Amino acid sequence: MKLSLPFTTLLPRRGNDLPAARRAVHRLSAPAAAPRELDPALIWSSVALLMIGLVMVYSSSIATAEGLAYTGHQSTYYLVRHSVFLLVGTIIGAVAFQLPMRIWQQMAPHLFLGGIVLLVLVIMPGIGREVNGASRWLPLGPLNFQPSEAMKLFVALYAADYTVRKLPHMQSFKRAFLPMAGVVLLVGFLLLKEPDFGAFVVITAIAFGILFLGGINVRVFALLAVVAVIGFMLLIWLSPYRRDRIFGFMDPFQDAFGKGYQLSHALIAFGRGEWFGVGLGASVEKLFYLPEAHTDFILAIIAEELGLVGVVVVIALFAVLVHRAFAIGRQAIDLERFFAGLVAQGIGLWIGVQSFINMGVNMGLLPTKGLTLPLMSFGGSGIVANCLALAILLRIDWENRQIMRGGGA
Repeated sequence: MKLSLPFTTLLPRRGNDLPAARRAVHRLSAPAAAPRELDPALIWSSVALLMIGLVMVYSSSIATAEGLAYTGHQSTYYLVRHSVFLLVGTIIGAVAFQLPMRIWQQMAPHLFLGGIVLLVLVIMPGIGREVNGASRWLPLGPLNFQPSEAMKLFVALYAADYTVRKLPHMQSFKRAFLPMAGVVLLVGFLLLKEPDFGAFVVITAIAFGILFLGGINVRVFALLAVVAVIGFMLLIWLSPYRRDRIFGFMDPFQDAFGKGYQLSHALIAFGRGEWFGVGLGASVEKLFYLPEAHTDFILAIIAEELGLVGVVVVIALFAVLVHRAFAIGRQAIDLERFFAGLVAQGIGLWIGVQSFINMGVNMGLLPTKGLTLPLMSFGGSGIVANCLALAILLRIDWENRQIMRGGGA
């Protein structure tokens, strides 16, 4: 019997021959992967929505672009413009990301006042551009700027700054609620003069949603909700145009060639799509049947071409984006960055409420409103405003991560 071991057994083993304990020590002593600088779920959900939107804007607008004289009968007219808007929005967003949130807080009141001035200008005869009976755009050479889109972001910034300043008085009806109510009524009056009822609903939801998240008295908020519902009902009932839309929404096929025309064709598009759609580019409703197929009713074309599966994917991406916005806001508040946290949640409210309304309109669950689908519908002002909001949201997330690492923001 040999008492000595072979020399090779005294050498350290390599690769898979290492004992389990030694491999565990190697794993524990290995340098940890660098923590992420930004939220990947937020980035990829946003990029996916923007890219799907780009493809679907092209698909839904080909027939319209080829059939109109002012587009030069070019099938890529809307695709090229939408791509330019995306590029401009990305550049502006990259610049906005460089600004610390303290700078945004300082600028919030000034941006809000600038938005008020723009809303006044857009309803002045000879300055604002009127399309289909609504004066919502300011002509800027070959482009049109829609102030209400920028105002959604400005309201989120202003409401967050206002709430932070009023934190000690959030239980007071007079000090916390009334000043913000007056501001929202002023904005609402200007928006209804355009008219843009949909933007008024979204901006109201953003402003009072931030107040609620900031800790306003629950009884005051409940009273506000009741008053808001009554007010919106009166606005609808006193306007024959809005009242007709309500009746058309309840039974669109009763007057399928009149009040229910848009909704009936949107529902037909959903029905044709079934589970997996008729195929990308194969929509029939976009062939001059469904108006605004590349803007307000782009989801109906997605349903027709990509089916229920495509619609579910879009809804899931929006759900991820809104969830991450609220999670980033909650994290900022936990770090005692109240302005940044409320802005993040305000952006989440904006995207969530507007996408919900647009989807509800497309599916026949809500009355027809002139609201686009954020990040996806054609429209320069909306896309640029959305990209700017996402950049601010990413900045908040980045500052949160820097603080948690022990660095400055």
